[in-house]
Amino acid sequence: MGIKIKIGRLKSGSINNILIEGENESTEFKTTFNAETIETLVAFANSKGGNVYIGISDVCSVIGVSSGKETVAQWINEIKTKTSPILIPDVEIVEYNNKNIIVFSIQEYPVKPVSFRGKYYKRIKNANHLLTTAEVVNMHLQTFNTSWDYHIDHEHIIDDISLEKVQNAIEIINQRGQLITDDPLTFLLKTDLIRNEKLTHAAYLLFKKEDSVLTTIELGRFQTNIVIKDTFRTKADILTQINEVFDFVKKHINKEIIITGEARNTFKWQYPLEAIREIIMNMIVHRDYRSASDSIIKIFDNKIEFYNPGRLPDNITEEDLLNNNYKSTPRNKLLADFCKNLGLIEKYGSGIARIVNYFISENLPLPRFQNISDGFLVTILAKDLEKDLEKDLEKDLEKDLEKDLEKDLEKDLEKDLSLNQYKILKEIKNDKHITQLKLSEIVGISTKNIRNNIQILKNKGYLQRVGADKGGYWNIIKKQ
Repeated sequence: MGIKIKIGRLKSGSINNILIEGENESTEFKTTFNAETIETLVAFANSKGGNVYIGISDVCSVIGVSSGKETVAQWINEIKTKTSPILIPDVEIVEYNNKNIIVFSIQEYPVKPVSFRGKYYKRIKNANHLLTTAEVVNMHLQTFNTSWDYHIDHEHIIDDISLEKVQNAIEIINQRGQLITDDPLTFLLKTDLIRNEKLTHAAYLLFKKEDSVLTTIELGRFQTNIVIKDTFRTKADILTQINEVFDFVKKHINKEIIITGEARNTFKWQYPLEAIREIIMNMIVHRDYRSASDSIIKIFDNKIEFYNPGRLPDNITEEDLLNNNYKSTPRNKLLADFCKNLGLIEKYGSGIARIVNYFISENLPLPRFQNISDGFLVTILAKDLEKDLEKDLEKDLEKDLEKDLEKDLEKDLEKDLSLNQYKILKEIKNDKHITQLKLSEIVGISTKNIRNNIQILKNKGYLQRVGADKGGYWNIIKKQ
């Protein structure tokens, strides 16, 4: 059968480390060989590889197995007959504390995905995740370094696209410094948008003549969650949609005029427009156009929600996006590459980082990113005007209190405070941590006189010491 089974002995330190780390994205414990063992091996093969330890319970207790080489050989044959493409793991029987542990090791499979009884799994953290049909297709396409939009569109023909739109795109690229002299059809052939005289999905989405439901984007301006003030729907080619969607969002967000005193005043938008455009670009370019769902944008008074078919990969979290800690894998490689040539995309994988930085620079709340249903939701929030108003009111109140205190001190100076006592209170008001030595230098009297005047102020109810001599501070008491 050509099956090689190694026999060895694990060092106690090695197995102890494995037990301490527990099950994770590359380690699984099983008390015995069963169908779940094969499922896990398939999940490892579709991910980054891993090891299944037979003879260890899920609570990390070594119980061992009594099976010999013949039994293990039967298990391997079962793995071969129930997986497609066929998996043949490396296997080792190792001894630990007089107990046998069987270790199945599998590498990441080069041609994915691998199935077990017609089902496909992927390892995520310490669990096996059953792949959806879309995930199976994506995994297969990524294996061959391609994407859905690269493949031939069997539903449409070259007459379904506008060569005038192609020529407009050529002129934009030429304005960016390239020199393209080809006619539109030749240009499409050279850029892989047409192959064997047939359209790719990308070519149709970019240059289609007529509107179609494949690219539907629904937009709405909401007064409340159920009351809609304005709506718009676009089914155009995706290059046209970029401007249509951007214009609708601009129409329904606030802007204020900043008076500069110069010939022209400037405008400040409710949200950074560069970030809005980047979000729209990401929506359109990275949308899963195989999904029956539409893209949806909801504009509220204090937030905008951008929903797009096509979930974020499971190995990328919201924190990864905010920290720019992820590897970009465009869902539609041909669309992304063409939009980059047009100057609509600056660099792969940097769009989210730019969006976050735009909001940070405007002192706005960070955008929220989340997988929801069969898609991805980006929510941006406006500035919290109520909190800003509260802060402004607090500042105004503090200023008013300071003015009142200043007036009270001036009145008290005329009544029962000496000039030196007034100066001491004034300096303490400016610096509650000021030392007696510093007061002596400013007021122009000895430290002894400073102490005497401070005691008088305390006796009269103008001043109190909070905390110890070292580390404490002075507090001026406003007399009623």
